[in-house]
Amino acid sequence: MSKRIALYARVSTNEQRTQAQLDALRKYAADRGAEAVEFVDEGHSGAKASRPALDAMLAAVRRRDVGAVVVVKLDRLARSVRHLVTLAAELESLSIDLVCLDQAIDTATPAGRFLFNTLSAVAELERDLIRERVRAGQAAAKRRGVRFGRPEATDRPLRERIMRLSASGQTLGQIAALVEVPKSTVARVVAKAKARSEADAA
Repeated sequence: MSKRIALYARVSTNEQRTQAQLDALRKYAADRGAEAVEFVDEGHSGAKASRPALDAMLAAVRRRDVGAVVVVKLDRLARSVRHLVTLAAELESLSIDLVCLDQAIDTATPAGRFLFNTLSAVAELERDLIRERVRAGQAAAKRRGVRFGRPEATDRPLRERIMRLSASGQTLGQIAALVEVPKSTVARVVAKAKARSEADAA
């Protein structure tokens, strides 16, 4: 491990304090004689993938300014298992270790690497289950007659009505309100008709 390590602490609200986290992180660095670079996010929810101090720390990681990232708990660092696995994979690709004090995790050790292989498998299973539920839900909705995708003005009478209204000087918004379709649909019909007209005239 490099003698220079990143210490990351986070609290979700401005009323909370990172002092307890920093005390533990600083002791870890001191016990190993490591130079510590501190990154602290205060008042930033863990649900956010992008946080000022986290972004700064990842920039330092990508420059290889540090040899390890140390946190008190994994939930201080990542917003989900998937986010954690993504971060861990990037750290591994850069040969940067990840250490979590409370959960006794250190990816420099075989046990730590095994844990993240397990987490990766769990995250992949989660993605597969979500995709399967989405597909099942869509299939059930289709059986009930629900249509997916962007509404299109595909029937000829509707297209012709749109073009008559456009020729009469109505705006796209007015036409959309009159024929009860999205303004974007009206715009596509008008644009396609114009393109066909120009092609015929060429």
